[in-house]
Amino acid sequence: MCGIVGYIGAQPAAPFLIEGLTRLEYRGYDSAGIAVLGTSRTTRVRTVGRVRALEASLPKRLNGKVGIGHTRWATHGPAEERNAHPHISADGRISVVHNGIIDNAASVRAQLQADGVEFSSDTDTEVLAHLIARSDATTLEAAVLETLGRVTGTYALAVIDEQHPERVVVARSGSPLIIGVGEKEMFVASDVAALVRHTNRVVHLEDGELATVTAQGFRTFDRASNATDRTPVEISVAAEDLELSGHEHYMLKEMREQPDAAETCLRGRLDERFATARLDGIGLDAREMRGFRRVKVLGCGSAYYVGQMGAQMIEDLARIPADAEAASEFRYRRPIIEPDTLYVAVSQSGETADTAFAVSEIKRKGGRVIGVVNVVGSTIAREVDGGIYLHAGPEIAVASTKALTNMGLAFAMLALHLGRLHDLSFADGQRILRGLERIPAQITQILDDEPAIAEVAGEIAQAASTFYIGRVRGFPVAREGAQKLKEISYVHAEAYQTSELKHGPLALINAQMPTIAIIPGDDLAKRNVAAAEQVLARKGPLVSITHPGVELDHLGVRSIVVPKNEPELDPILLTIPTQILAYRAAVVLGHDVDKPRNLAKSVTVE
Repeated sequence: MCGIVGYIGAQPAAPFLIEGLTRLEYRGYDSAGIAVLGTSRTTRVRTVGRVRALEASLPKRLNGKVGIGHTRWATHGPAEERNAHPHISADGRISVVHNGIIDNAASVRAQLQADGVEFSSDTDTEVLAHLIARSDATTLEAAVLETLGRVTGTYALAVIDEQHPERVVVARSGSPLIIGVGEKEMFVASDVAALVRHTNRVVHLEDGELATVTAQGFRTFDRASNATDRTPVEISVAAEDLELSGHEHYMLKEMREQPDAAETCLRGRLDERFATARLDGIGLDAREMRGFRRVKVLGCGSAYYVGQMGAQMIEDLARIPADAEAASEFRYRRPIIEPDTLYVAVSQSGETADTAFAVSEIKRKGGRVIGVVNVVGSTIAREVDGGIYLHAGPEIAVASTKALTNMGLAFAMLALHLGRLHDLSFADGQRILRGLERIPAQITQILDDEPAIAEVAGEIAQAASTFYIGRVRGFPVAREGAQKLKEISYVHAEAYQTSELKHGPLALINAQMPTIAIIPGDDLAKRNVAAAEQVLARKGPLVSITHPGVELDHLGVRSIVVPKNEPELDPILLTIPTQILAYRAAVVLGHDVDKPRNLAKSVTVE
């Protein structure tokens, strides 16, 4: 959600700014702009729409070697050019790009307007530019510090000043910001994706930190101006990891990468000797793990739904209470943080603001929290007490696929680890290990069935609304399936527990309302088939996602048959066809699969 880039060095800044913004398009945005500082003045160009439109609007000669850029996802004010970043001060001297939300922007704006300042946008960000420009401080750093002392909220920001053309000043609080270290040139970005073609050495700013960035290097400091002496670290993401590599969409590429991603996630973590999972990254020994009497999983969107799958796995294998909750609601209900509860924060990006705030709430109240994240060095990864990296590789499409699958695997390994520390038998531990080892090949089997699933998706795409139903282990699968269909195909979809159909939703079933039924081959199969018969009796079209051996032939319904694994692990595999269904439905309808409207990959505001 929103993206920041910045450059200072010996080369023209504009080409890097445009390239960096293009690489950040997946985060979600509706307008874009850059400001380039030349020898005597700043040139600002902004457009509504895609970065390619911004590039086409640039003047032919734009040779300044210092610049900042931004892709905006509208919060304060509609998607119009006047609201696009960068924002400038009234005298044109200060240019600012900003991710986050300034909570007291309205009151600060009113004070500035009372002093005669005229605003040109509806944004909260513009107050920053005016405050910095009006400061009596003798340095840009001091002016930025003074301004940050007058505002509250979250921010990642980059500032350039015509009076100090040799530097970019950046700051971070609650929204990610990274400095890239080059040879006689330096980079700034909100995501490493913007930097990987230019450097593999980065500095992740911590909350409350600022930095002065020049062509020769950087200096980090805190709000009291004390040096923090950050050391660059190397990142392993390669530029080719972020390319389409001949695929039509990133989502298709990432779905097809799932077998390899799953193998990478499992590699080195399956302990044959003790029939358990080795999760050294969680940083808790056996005694500490046995001391937990409950597990609480926190995530948003798809991460929340896979957290429900994970909670069920933990209860099944470890036999301790576990549940999942939407992280966005967690801190607002004044939660009781229990010392014998293990909290698990789930986020692909590691930057999901609601989840990061939940982590802060837990730690503030003395709880123990681990992370299940994909991005090394991300906010949540640094804030938690330990964690499980997903090792899914970069994920560009807004709709998560390979990272989501690896979340399921991470929870399976956590459940196995906890189970073996409690009462799970060695034989059952071996059974789960064998099941985990089969998953990559079984994902390949499902992906090989894509043409048949695409036929079903073509029918679903014509519906105005759909139901996804499942029960117990199948319900989180139904919720995730409905989420995928809604977010990329824009076909309305609702998920219900199969057992709840007769308590109200059955009234909506008709010949135009398809139902996708999750029917695993488990001890509830007959009950699930009976519910499917109720849908068919009301002339509702039905598609089943099921296992071999489930008796459905007498119903004459379309079935997507998924390879059977162990019951505890089946939800991971049952989710894969829902990805393909949503993707193919979106393609049929001609939608921008990787960048669905109104959504962002990394949601860094509440």
